Amino acid sequence: MAPDTSPPASTAPATPARTLLPLILPALVVGVVASLLFLGVSGAAEALQHVLWGNLPDALGVGRYSVLWTMVMLTGTGVLAGLVVWKVPGHAGPDPATTGLDAPVLPPVVLPGLLLATALTLAGGPSLGPENPIIAVNVGLAYWLGRRLLPRMPGGMWTVLAEAATIGALFGTPVAAALVMSEALAGQPLKGRLWDHVFAPLVAAAAGAITTSLVAHPTFDLHLPPLGRAGWVDVLAALVIAPLAALLGMCAVRAFPYVHGAFSRLRHPMLILPAGGIVMGLLGALGGQLTLFKGLDQVAELAKDPDGWTAGQFAGMTLVKLAALLVAASSGFRGGRIFPSVFIGAAFGLAAHALVPAVQPALGVAAGVLGMLLAITRQGWVSLFTAAVLVASPTILALLCIASLPAWLLVTGRPQMQLTKEGTAVR
Repeated sequence: MAPDTSPPASTAPATPARTLLPLILPALVVGVVASLLFLGVSGAAEALQHVLWGNLPDALGVGRYSVLWTMVMLTGTGVLAGLVVWKVPGHAGPDPATTGLDAPVLPPVVLPGLLLATALTLAGGPSLGPENPIIAVNVGLAYWLGRRLLPRMPGGMWTVLAEAATIGALFGTPVAAALVMSEALAGQPLKGRLWDHVFAPLVAAAAGAITTSLVAHPTFDLHLPPLGRAGWVDVLAALVIAPLAALLGMCAVRAFPYVHGAFSRLRHPMLILPAGGIVMGLLGALGGQLTLFKGLDQVAELAKDPDGWTAGQFAGMTLVKLAALLVAASSGFRGGRIFPSVFIGAAFGLAAHALVPAVQPALGVAAGVLGMLLAITRQGWVSLFTAAVLVASPTILALLCIASLPAWLLVTGRPQMQLTKEGTAVR
């Protein structure tokens, strides 16, 4: 008798549709609310940024991005953020060096201060993005309101829905959230099919992404020159740039506990955050206006003219921005590390293009972002996805998958850019 070569039937029972259907409406509501909160905070921060970096220096007759104004704004942002952390109820949440994308459920009293500290960070110029604190706020709101409105629904479900919704809203697509959820579930024993577990989070992520797309029309495509058909030079470039970017990112990761410890010795937020602001002001004065803020608008400026700077200038912006990210994340400013890492990786890739013209700008940017994100976030799918969406090319994904392998070998099992409460690096 011939052996049976048919694949074995899955033994995991599928979740009935009647169990999934009641989750759709809560997921839709969480998705829309999470997106609107993200857009509201981002819009308020942009308006405040326009006042602080436009109207105010113009009224005072000071150059908008002069050394003087850069120092004043970064130091002032540190003072204001320090006041929030010191005096506002909840102290703007836990030390951001100890948190990641998987946010803890914070009490409602913490959330207003965390939102205020985040808006100040986004508007004032520190090199951090909105992702970590916005996820934390949405998780706290969803859990607090959800447990009161639908007490029969498991509390953990509200957390998952809020995380997925916010990631969908941040990236303007539910794909990123689905990848993050699948990566988070990979090491857990699952009862039922994987798709059953990601069904409700995917609904929330889709609602968040569509809301963001309809209201704000975001795009991550940098409109770089098209990559075209890949050759051996492109394969080699990807295999070199991504690991080198990962190694550079790991330098910041290794330094993270020591820089955080140095700021922590100041003990009081009214000393720690202003000190961080002063250091970032010096870095901003050194690197120029493109090395300020979260980095997405600034990386678009770089992409408009990939040949507009020398390799040395790109390298300088890379190092200054990486140092600014390290200082901001170490000194208590509330914000995430994904968006500034995109700028760092893109500048690194454009430096490679300027140094070796055979490296296509699109490939240099994508490979640099991939390697930097792998080192800073340790999120494989998010790193691949983010690097790919910056370059609208079907060829780039295969090259990035190849480049991710040596880069991942360099970062896996090593310290992460996240600390325990004792100040040691998480592995």
